[in-house]
Amino acid sequence: MSSSQLLLHPLLLLLVVGGVASGGGSGGRLRAPSLEFHHRFSSPVQRWAEARGHVLPGGWPEHGSADYVAALSGHDRRRALSAAAAGGGGGGDKPPPLTFSEGNATLKVSNLGFLHYALVTVGTPGQTFMVALDTGSDLFWLPCQCDGCTPPASAASGSASFYIPSMSSTSQAVPCNSEFCELRKECSTTSQCPYKMVYVSADTSSSGFLVEDVLYLSTEDALPQILKAQILFGCGQVQTGSFLDAAAPNGLFGLGIDMISIPSILAQKGLTSNSFAMCFSRDGIGRISFGDQGSSDQEETPLDVNPQHPTYTISISEITVGNSLTDLEFSTIFDTGTSFTYLADPAYTYITQSFHAQVHANRHAADSRIPFEYCYDLSSSEDRIQTPSISLRTMGGSVFPVIDEGQVISIQQHEYVYCLAIVKSAKLNIIGQNFMTGLRVVFDRERKILGWKKFNCYDTDSSNPLSINSRNSSGFSPSAPENYSPQETKGGNPASVTQLRPLSSSNPVTWYDSLVLRFLLVHLAALMLF
Repeated sequence: MSSSQLLLHPLLLLLVVGGVASGGGSGGRLRAPSLEFHHRFSSPVQRWAEARGHVLPGGWPEHGSADYVAALSGHDRRRALSAAAAGGGGGGDKPPPLTFSEGNATLKVSNLGFLHYALVTVGTPGQTFMVALDTGSDLFWLPCQCDGCTPPASAASGSASFYIPSMSSTSQAVPCNSEFCELRKECSTTSQCPYKMVYVSADTSSSGFLVEDVLYLSTEDALPQILKAQILFGCGQVQTGSFLDAAAPNGLFGLGIDMISIPSILAQKGLTSNSFAMCFSRDGIGRISFGDQGSSDQEETPLDVNPQHPTYTISISEITVGNSLTDLEFSTIFDTGTSFTYLADPAYTYITQSFHAQVHANRHAADSRIPFEYCYDLSSSEDRIQTPSISLRTMGGSVFPVIDEGQVISIQQHEYVYCLAIVKSAKLNIIGQNFMTGLRVVFDRERKILGWKKFNCYDTDSSNPLSINSRNSSGFSPSAPENYSPQETKGGNPASVTQLRPLSSSNPVTWYDSLVLRFLLVHLAALMLF
């Protein structure tokens, strides 16, 4: 056989590598064939195709560009889930998993808080919003037509819109006597139930009143069906702090444990199992699936839920950093609404000092523009340094691997540093989104466990529904310094670099983010017409 062959798949390409080893010829030693999965537009596939004279019409899309994202998601809505065909993700009398009607794809947007966003549609007729996904808070809220919200012209590069209850025939006000109304004492001047959510970020809050309306969802099985779920959410009239210029200008989708969160409402109505899963690919693409309880081969640990302040909290019993290991017990929250990981002592000091002791590179001088304490000079953006692995042993013995612990930052032209992306916290321990990269994380509230498995968000895993299907509280991220704007990186690979530059409240996104966001909305409009 030839040295490699290419098997086509709608999104993935399978390189069958084998045949004659180096030295070639009839006398060459044959090596056993091996299978390598590569993304359709990955560098190995591009090199393979170009070496054989294959030309992609229109050229190869640039990684991270709007065309790149469009090419990835263009086929998705026509694709039936292989997991459903194999019977995965369901079983027994349990309903199939659900996701948003626009698909299960999520996208990490660096200059909008470095969070994962998804498209959601509510109301009749449907109004579509791109919301941040936050397991650290409970309430789902959308900006209503108001003076104290992000102006549509600046929010998400002009893509934001207001939820207008009067424009939806299925919208209903939530009365003050509702079991969900926690601010009944403030109902003296209004018949509508008010809400106010205050977040950890300095001066960051959302307030308004509660409404009921329909949320459009899609089943994740061989024959996807659109369904409408009556849900409760906040009609935000006043946003403050980070919501005005740095994060979630188009709304926040709370995924917490309290009964007001959407996963809780869907489970209460019997629409899904009381669980959901998210995956976080190293290239910024993610997935979300409601009702997904993971797979039999995932690692798990019990959730330690405080009824007074329920969060996704687990217990750590041991830390390993390279060749250094220690028994250290502490609790930590898993929060997708926090960009980076925040640790208090003694965990912070042990991890950072053990990491530093095993890195053979020049430590960068303290820099007030960088929120990370342990950074190392790089000779160029292509430079790499050897770093020790980090893992956390959890209650029950399962090991949580940290796949993406670092961040490459450009501090000025042609000057780069690599940082251990952990921020010192005064009290709270928070596993942020960066430590979840490269994993599928299962928030199983029914069994009260947190599960995880290495996953790249493109694989078709027959044991669960988190395959590609894209038709298209108080745990919010603590603020970084105003002039620090994180961009996506991939582990210790400096190919993707963070730029240090001032944030502008009038233009909070880069041209790349703008193109991606606009593409998502245009793609959604096209799908609604399909």
